[in-house]
Order: sequence, then C-alpha cells, then structure tokens
Amino acid sequence: MGQTQSARQKNDFSQGKVSGAILRMAIPLAIAQLVNVLYNLVDRMYIGHLSDSMAFTGLGLSLPVVMLVGAFSNLYGTGAAPFCSIERGRGDLDKAARIQGNAFTLLLITGAVLTLLGLIFTKPILYALGASDATYPYAASYLRIYLMGTVFVLISHGMNSLINAQGYAHIGMLTVVIGAVLNLILDPIFIFKLNLGVKGAAIATVISQGCSAAWALVFLCSRKVNLRLTLRAMKLSGEIVKKIFSLGVTGFCMSATTALVSAVANTQLRNFGGDLYIGVMTALTSVHEVVFMVISGITQGAQPVLGYNYGAEKYERVIAGIRFITLVCIGYSFLVWVCIMLLPGPIIRLFNSDAQLVSAGISASRIYFMTFVFMSLQASGQSTFVGLGRAKQAVFFSLLRKVGLVVSLTLLLPRLWNLGVNGVFLAEPISNVIGGVACYLTMYFTVVKKLRAKTLAKTASPVGEDG
Repeated sequence: MGQTQSARQKNDFSQGKVSGAILRMAIPLAIAQLVNVLYNLVDRMYIGHLSDSMAFTGLGLSLPVVMLVGAFSNLYGTGAAPFCSIERGRGDLDKAARIQGNAFTLLLITGAVLTLLGLIFTKPILYALGASDATYPYAASYLRIYLMGTVFVLISHGMNSLINAQGYAHIGMLTVVIGAVLNLILDPIFIFKLNLGVKGAAIATVISQGCSAAWALVFLCSRKVNLRLTLRAMKLSGEIVKKIFSLGVTGFCMSATTALVSAVANTQLRNFGGDLYIGVMTALTSVHEVVFMVISGITQGAQPVLGYNYGAEKYERVIAGIRFITLVCIGYSFLVWVCIMLLPGPIIRLFNSDAQLVSAGISASRIYFMTFVFMSLQASGQSTFVGLGRAKQAVFFSLLRKVGLVVSLTLLLPRLWNLGVNGVFLAEPISNVIGGVACYLTMYFTVVKKLRAKTLAKTASPVGEDG
C-alpha cells in the first residue's frame, strides 16, 4: 500500500513491556466500553424513575433485541479486528485494509436487513420475549424507533473495533464518548421536556448513535490512519468474509446467547413471578453491563496485542499478556463482588426507585452476583482464543456457558425444590463457576503450555524481548 517504514512501525505491539502495551489499549477501551453502555443504561435510568413502573419493565423487554443487534456488530467487528491485527503483525497492510473494508460492507447489508425484519415482526417478537398487554405498548414504542437506527449502531460499534485494532484506542474512546454524552443530554429533553417518555429515549439514542457512526467513518476515511477505508477495499472477498465469520462467531455467540438468556429469563420470570421480576432482572442486567464492561475493555484491549505478537512469533510476550489480563480481571472482579454484596440497595436504586422492586432486587442481586469473580476466567480464556484466531474453542465455551448451562438451568431450576424466581437468578452463578473454570483450564493446557514449548524450542536462537 505504499506505507512508509515509520507508518509500519506505528503501534508496533512487539516492542516494550506487554503490560504497558495492553494498558495503553485497554484503559481507553475500558472507558469507552463503560461509556458505551450509557446509550441504553441512561435510557433505563431515566425511564426507571418515571411514575409508571411498567415503562421500565417494557423497556427491559426490548433488551434481547437490542443485544441481538449488538451481536451482529460483534460478528463483524470482533471477527475483523483480530484478523486485521494478525495481518498487520505479518506486515500485509493491503490485506488488513481489505479486511476492514469487507467488514464495513457486511455491516451495511446486515443493518438494512435487521431493520426491515424487526419492524415487520415487532409484535410477535415482543410477546415471545415475555411481554404482557400492560408492558407491550411501552416495549413496542421504544423498539420500533430504536430499530430505525440499526445501521448506525452496527457501524459505530463494529467499525470502532477496527479503529482499536489499528492502535487508535483514544479515537475509539471518543467514538463512544461523543454518542454517549449526546444521549445523556438529549434523553431528559425528549423524555421529560417534550413528554415523549420511552419514545423520547429511543429518539435520543438513534440520534446519538448516528453521530458516533459519522465520527468513526470520518476518521477511517482520513489520511490519519494506517488503514484507510476505501471503495476498493469494500469489495467483498469470499476468503476474507469466511475468515471474518469464523473469528467473529465467538463475539456473535456471546451477544446472541446473552439475548437468548435474557429472553428465556423474562419468560420464566413472567410465569413464576410476574412483571415485577422482569423489572428486577432488568435492573440486575443493567448493573452487570456496567461492571462487566471494564473486564470486556481489558480483554478486548489485549486482543490486538496478543494477535500482533502471535503473528510476529513473539510467543513469550503472548504468555506474559495472558498472565497479565488474568490477574487484572480477577482483582477487579473481586472488588466488584465486595461492593455488590455490601451495597445492593443503593446500586439498584440507581435504575429504579420503586420500593417493591428494590426490595425484591436486593435478595435477587446477592444470588445473581454470588460467583461473579469466575466471570474473569471465562473472559480471559475466551479473549485469548479470539485474539489468537482460535474460533472453534472460543465458540464452544461461549455456547457451553450461555446455552448449555444458563438457558438449561433457567428452564429447570424454577421447577425444583419450589425455587421459583430464585431458580432463575441461580442459573447465572452456577454457570459462572462451571463455564469459567472449564474455559480457562482448556485455554491454559491448549495455548499457554504449547506456546511455552515453542519458546523453549527457540532458546538456541536469541530470545525476544521479555514482556
């Protein structure tokens, strides 16, 4: 692509300390991830303090669809990003640019299809997700408007992964911050001042996502980036599309199965506890989104570093990176667990002030977050698989935890020992332990041990830099 040598060396993750490289990527990305959840969390926080509690529950019913839209941005974003990083590490910048362009084309096509299907089937979808006659009007009002901005959501999230993959984490952070701050400003105007309620929340979100998407595209088309988004690069290649799908299916499964878990939980909670407990679950998943985004930011920030060094055959640096993200994630998740166990009430009141919902939510939160620390093992193991391009293992453990464990237990436990709604909340902590331990141990024995063997095999030659 005619890149200069200095351009090729820019954001070279094979130099310096591995921990420093990861932190340079992870800190702005973690901030961006936290700010990113504000798009929907701010909506829930404002709606949750309206006088009608059914509005909050109705908004919660639309979350599986919102998560499914996000799953497609993950399919292409997390699929293209590690692929792009590996090719950058190998020095093939032309192919890396084509990977980026193909991801953009896929996001456009998918956004148009999802918008059309979602608008046509809004009513049957929401009733299948647990809506009642009381909550459906609120859920439909939000979802129909939100779907009109599907293309914006896909572009802003999906292409941001490619910005981060090039090492421009600070720009990726701004992509998210711009939209989230705008949403924070517009929400009270549309919801309260214009008295549009849930419709106003959706309008504010669509406008904000549109601005984020525009910012990302302007940057990627500028001369400031190593890999520019060009029309030539947007022409779909069967080989590249197949690889993006194979790597991105992990991120897709994680989000899509989260949507499935949410849908199954809502229907079970409606059957065993009613609309109140759907509201409780909406509050708990909101808390989970906030606290898990830091872990997500750390692990996603590490993926380009791991992928780059793996492509450059700097295996000792890959091992150092895996060790670092594991320790950071475990330490952070333990602190979060302590806070939630000690202060469940104030945390839930951030999202809803209804006394009955808060009372039910306090006991439910202590069950739901009982084993949150084990999520760090799942995230560390799975992000390592993704960063090194090992799609099959990553997909397997994503499906094992969410479908094989969470969904199955959500369907089974409420019917055992009169657990009822508590059985729904217990499914998460049980799955955290089994899924997290299984994923991390498999990653250790199939990745770390093999990389150590390869490193030892190179001891006869000069050893690479110690991370």
